[in-house]
Amino acid sequence: MPEIKQPNPWYIGVVSGMASYIDSAAIVSNGTALVIYQKALGTTSAEIGILSGVLTLCIALGAFLGGRLGDYYGRRNVFIITMAMVLAGSLLLAFSASFSLLLVGTLLVGLATGADLPVSLATISEAATEKNRGKILGLSNLLWFAGICSTMAISALVGGWGKTGAQILYLHVGVVAAILLVLRWSLPESSVWLIARQERLSGKATVRAQKNSYADLIRGKYLWPLVALCLFYMFTNLAANTGGQFGAYVAVNVVGISVEKNALWNLLLMPVGVLSGLLFMKMVDTEKRMLVFIIGACFFSGGFFMPVLLHFSPVSWFCFLLFTAIGSGMAFEGIMKVWSQESFPTMLRATAQGAIVGLARLTCGILAFVTPVLLDAGPVILYTLLSAIVAFGMLIGWLCFHGKSRNEFLSESQTVEEATADIMPVSAQPSSPH
Repeated sequence: MPEIKQPNPWYIGVVSGMASYIDSAAIVSNGTALVIYQKALGTTSAEIGILSGVLTLCIALGAFLGGRLGDYYGRRNVFIITMAMVLAGSLLLAFSASFSLLLVGTLLVGLATGADLPVSLATISEAATEKNRGKILGLSNLLWFAGICSTMAISALVGGWGKTGAQILYLHVGVVAAILLVLRWSLPESSVWLIARQERLSGKATVRAQKNSYADLIRGKYLWPLVALCLFYMFTNLAANTGGQFGAYVAVNVVGISVEKNALWNLLLMPVGVLSGLLFMKMVDTEKRMLVFIIGACFFSGGFFMPVLLHFSPVSWFCFLLFTAIGSGMAFEGIMKVWSQESFPTMLRATAQGAIVGLARLTCGILAFVTPVLLDAGPVILYTLLSAIVAFGMLIGWLCFHGKSRNEFLSESQTVEEATADIMPVSAQPSSPH
């Protein structure tokens, strides 16, 4: 078989990791554009609520389905289809005037965005090496952050343009999806996945070939990492999502600062989040990974408790924003992605990642319905609860991974070289003496 040249892992990391950019850009764009459509198209509050809820639930469902499909049919097939769906959905959202077509567009974007994330992360991790896997996975977090920043910048520019402004927000997502569709078309299938598929079809009794069903995921040595990662990401994401979704409300109605000042503080602290993410990328592939995680965990959980400790003053709110910006870069999505990629074999990697992400997004959607009730009970109760669940999630992460964690890539690496010679021969090398 002719040699298939594998692209640079960092290139794959950017092209695949843009799934995180699409994820954040789609969510932020949708929130702003629907508000604009309320005046421009006459979209009702009930319809906006339905469309927002459908997007959240479809992202969760897409993650469950996409991860499994990526393990079964291949990474490349799924992440090409998902970008085509995002493109089609974005065009519907930009140019449709009826609620039914907006609903179809939201379904397409939500399902595709959710499905793309676990498959893209598996693609990144399988193209990387032990020396750069954590760094490249960490890059996807910065791309997620870039999606928010670019969308906020576009919103600031076109937010007052009426229907045209909303269309530009949706078309921004569509244009990025179109570019990624072209770039991803040139990416080959994951060589690690191809090897596992060939071994499974030929009946070889390797772990990566035989461990490929949901039953394998929920028993034996994979059960505890799966449970730990689901709980870790569910609890930390619940707090982060709630803080982001209702933060402006608390800042204005409880802390007593203006919307503009809260937005300005968030904007000023964005570089802090980027620097924290860069520190994570520098340290994650070293023996200092757990130390960075512990420091980040203290900042993240402590940040949610600062408004309670300092009585929801402006100073406490700034500390909350600062501490969570630091902590999220060091002990949140980045480390979840690394742990989830290392903990499961090839044919279960995207399935597990999809389950972890899907459960967290589903829980966030459900909590959003009761968060206003918690706020009515008092912000002290809400933020004490958020701080506690973050701390509990961090503790679970530490309990599972603080020792010498298992790395499935290490157990596969020896046979990967042997199998690669059969599937994708590399240039001739002198044989080693035996």
